Amino acid sequence: MNKLFYKYLKDKTNGEFELIIVDNMSTDGSREFFEERADRVIVNKQNYSYPVCQNQGIRAATGDYLAFFNNDLILSTDWDTRILRLMEERELDVVSFASNDFMENPEVQHRVHKMWKYIKYPLRTLFGTNYASLYAMFRLMYRNWDRFCRERYERFGNETVEGFSGSSIFMKRSVLDKIGLWDERIQAADFDLFCRTKQRFVNFGDIKPIQVALGIYFHHYQRLTLRSKPTPFADALNIISLREKWGGMEKELLRDVGMVTTIPLPG
Repeated sequence: MNKLFYKYLKDKTNGEFELIIVDNMSTDGSREFFEERADRVIVNKQNYSYPVCQNQGIRAATGDYLAFFNNDLILSTDWDTRILRLMEERELDVVSFASNDFMENPEVQHRVHKMWKYIKYPLRTLFGTNYASLYAMFRLMYRNWDRFCRERYERFGNETVEGFSGSSIFMKRSVLDKIGLWDERIQAADFDLFCRTKQRFVNFGDIKPIQVALGIYFHHYQRLTLRSKPTPFADALNIISLREKWGGMEKELLRDVGMVTTIPLPG
């Protein structure tokens, strides 16, 4: 998966970028792969939760824009120049990307999920998750990736809706001055981040809630390569649920984007 992600990150990004990898005790060669290619690899000797790792990356980064990407993404052509243009046009500070995690409506979302499920599971059973198998899944899903992404961009352009794909968040660093770092108590940190931007918008109006760029599409393999029994988080005792933090308010904050019904809400 690392090889595919890096190939598309490198080939589809127009501007210069700083690649920071946070490695949690990987044993599949990920650390070694990225030590030869990334600007910096942060090696943790224990398995830390998602928000802890995001904050490690933030502290190491030097740029004014921060992209939080899972390493099982396939990026589309010109994604960076397009998203920067969109953010300027719509005066946005934090955005996400259309993907098979979040699309323009529940009907399309259901259809895409169903297609991806019918492709990935048989191929994984037959051939595993090696590079050839992962690439075959991707090709069967989209046939011609560049054409698929081009047609979406032609259809949606810079159209956005409130919401997020948790595998891909892009923001100005200045957002952190308003809402702070990722909350290290919340493993469902993407949901929490949306709630915090929404609450900030309601209370102060100086940033907008996270918007999904419908015309800029990424493919997400969706936990296809995770181990069935992952190593427990070293900070597990610090983690609380979304409900414990928000006391039920999270449903109200997420209601307008339809995420309570289309994406299972963490406890």
